[in-house]
Amino acid sequence: MNVFYEEEGTFRVGAVLADTGTSLQVEAPHGKRSKVKSANVLFRFEGPIATFMEDAQKAAQVLDVDFLWECCGQGEFGFEILAREYYGHAPSALESAALLFRLHGAPMYFYRKGKGHYKPAPADALKAALAGIERKREQALLQARYIEQLVRFELPDEFKPRLPELLYRPDRNTIEVKALEQAAGEVKLSTVHLLEKCGAIPSSRDYHVNRFLLDYFPRGAGFADLGDAPPPSSLPVAPVEAFSIDDVTTTEIDDAFSVRRLPQGGWEVGVHIAAPALGIAVDSPVDLEAATRLSTVYMPGAKITMLPDAVIEHYTLAEGRLVPALSLYLDLGSDLRLRGTRSAVEQVKIAANLRHDTLEAQFNEESIAAERRDFPFAAELHVLWDLAGVLEAGRGRQEPVRAVQMDYSFYVEGEHVRITTRKRGAPIDKVVSEMMIFVNSEWGRLLAEKGVSAIYRAQGNGKVRMSTVPAAHQGLGVAYYTWASSPLRRYVDLINQRQIVAWVRGETPPYAHKSERMLTAMRDFEQAYEAYAEFQRGMERYWCLRWLIQESVSMTTAEVIRENHVKVADIPLVAKVPGLPELPPGTMIELEISAIDLLALDFRCQFKVPLAAAAH
Repeated sequence: MNVFYEEEGTFRVGAVLADTGTSLQVEAPHGKRSKVKSANVLFRFEGPIATFMEDAQKAAQVLDVDFLWECCGQGEFGFEILAREYYGHAPSALESAALLFRLHGAPMYFYRKGKGHYKPAPADALKAALAGIERKREQALLQARYIEQLVRFELPDEFKPRLPELLYRPDRNTIEVKALEQAAGEVKLSTVHLLEKCGAIPSSRDYHVNRFLLDYFPRGAGFADLGDAPPPSSLPVAPVEAFSIDDVTTTEIDDAFSVRRLPQGGWEVGVHIAAPALGIAVDSPVDLEAATRLSTVYMPGAKITMLPDAVIEHYTLAEGRLVPALSLYLDLGSDLRLRGTRSAVEQVKIAANLRHDTLEAQFNEESIAAERRDFPFAAELHVLWDLAGVLEAGRGRQEPVRAVQMDYSFYVEGEHVRITTRKRGAPIDKVVSEMMIFVNSEWGRLLAEKGVSAIYRAQGNGKVRMSTVPAAHQGLGVAYYTWASSPLRRYVDLINQRQIVAWVRGETPPYAHKSERMLTAMRDFEQAYEAYAEFQRGMERYWCLRWLIQESVSMTTAEVIRENHVKVADIPLVAKVPGLPELPPGTMIELEISAIDLLALDFRCQFKVPLAAAAH
């Protein structure tokens, strides 16, 4: 005697060795013996069992499951009843087993309701289940086609409209991403590098820029039609002529300077800040857009401005124009000691926009020592230079002699990049930085003393933070410090300028104390400003790598800066060098460069030999 039984969801067959009524001792065809509960037995039969299971499964495959579903009725049924109806006679053991295998293997058609009992799935449920199976089958075929194309480095047409998602925000539940990851594994590339091989990344520069835009400018970097924000036409005209000092690429010119000798002796120095607050109303379309962007975004060869070009054109301190300005005037004695300040909202004539590349050759440490004054605004620059020294000393920040540090400028034309260097701390740098420190600290002091709310930058214990509470900036050596000198480029400066303008005019400031809008703008600005700076650093690294390729640099020198990190000569590129021996900072080494990866912003570098300590 043999039994066909179910154990842990699986059908089995065995020869009965002993029967106690409630349980059986059975032996499987392969010889294993086990104890089986009588309740688990589906039927008993006589005959050989060596190939019974295999024969039953083969017989099950020819049974038409759709026909079985149609003829089993709507209610619950036992397998033996359906078997008799299907075969038209009392089923053999093999036929019963075949039917059970078929019912059990079609859970979409038949729901299990107990030992040997089933219920047909409702028509709608079966239809939906079958449609799901068909979809999975079609998706499997589609995924296989995708993989086949990708390993041949062909981009499936279906991938093209989904490239931003595949490159930057892959959803691993989609067949496109599943196919991409499987294909990448087969060809031993990252998914990004595989897409590049398939022609999906025609520009490595755009790959990085588009990632940033997707995160921070999902509607695009362009401006919608926001209307205009012209300045008022009835502003007094200042009796001065001012000049700015900027890099040649600067178009958002925020600050300019004027110098006048006073009839009664001494000097009047004016710091003139572009005044978009005079025309950009709070909550206007332009203001809301600026509050979203929060800052101009810089990258080599391009930028994304905080304000539309048309608005910038109204307020930028371009030469040859009479422009609105928020001015701070310093009343100085003949020894350049400060006697007082005054602020004014006015129009200022911009006589010139002086540019670093030209001015630095005329106004430098050597020309200052030689008292050269044969270039435009030489006399004014000499006064500002002397004043910068007085202001620096007044902050208690007489700078010690330090190692020479370099600033780098990137000039990108098409696919070509030029990287130039200039010494940091040149006279024009000191003039501009000291005047900006003074104007931001002085306006910060005035706002604090007058009880007008503002956003401050404070530093204590080495940490810089933004706050609406006036506090000292220990690093600069000033009791108060706002950001108010770049309102065309930073939204917190625009907020602070509105407060200053209101105070100068004797009006109610637009932002009250503990203004939720001011606090929100401050928090959002800090996050955006750091993200924008990180993006700029990444793009500068990108163009450094492009420069190495462009100049065919395979061997170069580098300076050890810490542990196994070095700075490559001539460009602002820092690299980690595996296997670098312990060398003191400042040591120059010879470095081999290879395997530059513009997508990963990485490259391989190998230490060759030490050279000498860098000259500082």
